[in-house]
Amino acid sequence: QLVQSGGGSAQPGGSLTLSCAVTGSITINYGMGWYRQIPEKQRELVASIYDGYREYVDSVKGRFAISIDNAKDIVYLQMNSLKPEDTGVYYCGTQGVWGQGTQVTVSS
Repeated sequence: QLVQSGGGSAQPGGSLTLSCAVTGSITINYGMGWYRQIPEKQRELVASIYDGYREYVDSVKGRFAISIDNAKDIVYLQMNSLKPEDTGVYYCGTQGVWGQGTQVTVSS
């Protein structure tokens, strides 16, 4: 399973870090994605990592960074220069499995 931690509230321009611990039969080797969901919209892939290759949605490029700690089987999403439009529920997901979701709220 995928167990998320981190997130919370931040002011515009601030930073937050999300973590996704991979446990059980799930393997990080197939890559991982971080997704954002806001009310009445589809879940959007914002960052992904596979075999060292990273990809980001345009709206977060240069501000967010996805990384993997292979020793701990944890995937991180470092979010910098946060904007109000980054607000949403963030999920990590891989191989059809989802984390529990964590709320990120950016407001002044």
